[in-house]
Amino acid sequence: MHIDEPNLFSWEVVCLNAEEIRNQKIINAVLEKEKALCPGAVALIGIYGSFLTGDVHPLSDLDLLILINDSRGWQLGTAFILDDLGVGHDIYCTDWESLRRDAEYQDPNIAKLMDSRIVYSADEKYLSKLEALREQVRQQLAAPFCEKDCLKAENALKEALLCYASAMTSETLQDVRRHAGGVLYHAENAVAMLNKTYFRRGVRRRYEELAAMKKRPENLCELIDDVVTAGAVTALKECLTRLVRALTACFDQEKQAFMPAKKLPEAETLKGTYEEMYSNWHGKMQIAAQTNDRHLAFMSLCSLNEMICDIRSENDIGPNDVLSVYDPGDLSKTAEGFDSVLKSYLREYRRLGLEAKTYPDTDAFIDAYLKRD
Repeated sequence: MHIDEPNLFSWEVVCLNAEEIRNQKIINAVLEKEKALCPGAVALIGIYGSFLTGDVHPLSDLDLLILINDSRGWQLGTAFILDDLGVGHDIYCTDWESLRRDAEYQDPNIAKLMDSRIVYSADEKYLSKLEALREQVRQQLAAPFCEKDCLKAENALKEALLCYASAMTSETLQDVRRHAGGVLYHAENAVAMLNKTYFRRGVRRRYEELAAMKKRPENLCELIDDVVTAGAVTALKECLTRLVRALTACFDQEKQAFMPAKKLPEAETLKGTYEEMYSNWHGKMQIAAQTNDRHLAFMSLCSLNEMICDIRSENDIGPNDVLSVYDPGDLSKTAEGFDSVLKSYLREYRRLGLEAKTYPDTDAFIDAYLKRD
């Protein structure tokens, strides 16, 4: 297979250097093997990575999009090392389903789909099919940033936070570094998704790409660099914490645009919530104080806190200071604090013309409950 045959595109160079000659030989070998083992399995071959972006160095390997039509094509993949140049290569195949997933833009590592320069095509229909997937991504990237986009970015941030938790609970430097790598990978993805873009260059140019993104912590690259230069467990964990805090603050700011405006609460919205809070946790708090059960007291307060936070997320009600009343050394004082929180919430009730539904005894409740309006 020669470079001027009908389905093999020109590399747009007049004189091939040693690396380009090597690369062309590799591509020709893939096509020759396809002919022998699995004719028709290869749809397209494209070049991406450093040989496309110009970031070539003496040890650059060849990044190929070898797009296969069926499972027979997997046998074309291999990894190898060239001793004469000291360069390792891995020839990966990609199927159409993988490219379709990339076209959904769930993460920013889609340069293989979007930027590959096609040097071989078995048929024009495959080029059209590839172009349709690229156009699908272009339309997504061109559309205004919306809540769905924010959620995608937040999913990547959540992955970073999971790795952060693993790093913070690890003890050896090796283990902390391992999880720190996960934090950086997902954090960088999250920032790219927050900016609705994708990485066009390799990891060597990552700081440059991140620095060009508008939605990011101001000192993002410095924070990342602190992580990769930390030489001890304590220092590494501190650097990770600063990075995660900065990222979380950045995301919280961006999410504000999609948070529903808090509305003045209406009686029907809050109706019954005070009674539910009292029913669920007042008795537990009293028992916790009597038996010095810190776990019961703490978890009851946390549950109350979550309920009030949920209500406050959509309703403009007073401040939430539930957990500030917890005193593990004095659960009686904690129970009193719980009652003060409920009294404060009851004032919200009364501000809306509501009164707590109380009865002097069971019979009174039943009479009222069975009474027809």
